[in-house]
Amino acid sequence: MIPLFFSVFAFAAADPFAGIDAAVNKAIERGEVPGAVVIVVHKDAIAFRKAYGSKAKKPIEAAMTADTIFDLASLTKPVATGTSIMHLLDAGKVQPSDKVSKHWPAFAGNGKGEVTVEHLLLHTSGLTADNALADYSGGKAKAFEAIAGLKLEAPAGTRFKYSDVGFIVLGELVERIGGSPVDQYAKNHIFDPLKMADAGYNPKENVRKRIAPTGLRKQEIILGHVHDPRAYALDGVAGHAGLFATADDLARYSRMLLNAGELDGTRILKTETVKVFTEPHGVQPKGKRSLGWDVDTGYSSLRGEGFQPGDGFGHTGFTGTSLWIEPKHRVAIIILTNRVHPDDKGNATPLRKEIATIVAGAISN
Repeated sequence: MIPLFFSVFAFAAADPFAGIDAAVNKAIERGEVPGAVVIVVHKDAIAFRKAYGSKAKKPIEAAMTADTIFDLASLTKPVATGTSIMHLLDAGKVQPSDKVSKHWPAFAGNGKGEVTVEHLLLHTSGLTADNALADYSGGKAKAFEAIAGLKLEAPAGTRFKYSDVGFIVLGELVERIGGSPVDQYAKNHIFDPLKMADAGYNPKENVRKRIAPTGLRKQEIILGHVHDPRAYALDGVAGHAGLFATADDLARYSRMLLNAGELDGTRILKTETVKVFTEPHGVQPKGKRSLGWDVDTGYSSLRGEGFQPGDGFGHTGFTGTSLWIEPKHRVAIIILTNRVHPDDKGNATPLRKEIATIVAGAISN
């Protein structure tokens, strides 16, 4: 008869993702995140799925659950806006080489006539990171007039600078080219076909209890409304932020990309378009981006230390969310936290790196 202690040890040793529990629990103990939901996709299956800690600390504490809905913040950029642009590419309605002014003539003002859709997707447009919040105080039309009037900080294509403004412009292009606002376009062509049940902008009241609160606005905790102030001023719908979803939603989305644009018999993007979307481009002064994703720059710590730089791609969100995909290994790592709750502090960066390192080690053994 095998001793009980040996059986327990053998079981624990057989779990390749056992280190994730300790990593998340330590991050919670350090006060870096109130809780988290982690999913690992491997070879088109869910290899790991678990919720940790608290969804809410204030006004009352609530446990994190695996179906918690998160404000994805800048994950909106690739998942909603970037994918919508790629869907429009599939439809023959836009090309990466298109000048933005082809679809939005007023944008050409103040020297922006050479900015292309590709520049925006790569964050090499020369646009500022963020324009003044006051530009959004007069409503959507005034906000886009202000954006059309901006000057470039550098010539288009010469410098990588991560820009919320660039993706706000892309969100506007989705509406101008696709015929509906980015929230509706993404819902109709990406989220609903993929059965991403909780993915969307401006969550309805009936799911409020499942939403992870974020930080503070006017000294009140934000719940069910976008945390980003510019997206909030645009009625919650923008190209750079505003998307809410669960980790399960992102798992389905990731599987679609890992399956070359198709999931469960439903094709979202052509195989060649997924390649356009995710293949690396060199950016100056150094680094690699794809058309919507980080590949290998100063933002790539979520890759961890076990995956080869340049092979994968991913993105983070200011609220504490992240997604990293490694096509060669058929792996996706989804880490959703609300690290900005309850006081706009916290830090999910160490946790992202640690979990990715654990996953890399697990799949290589």
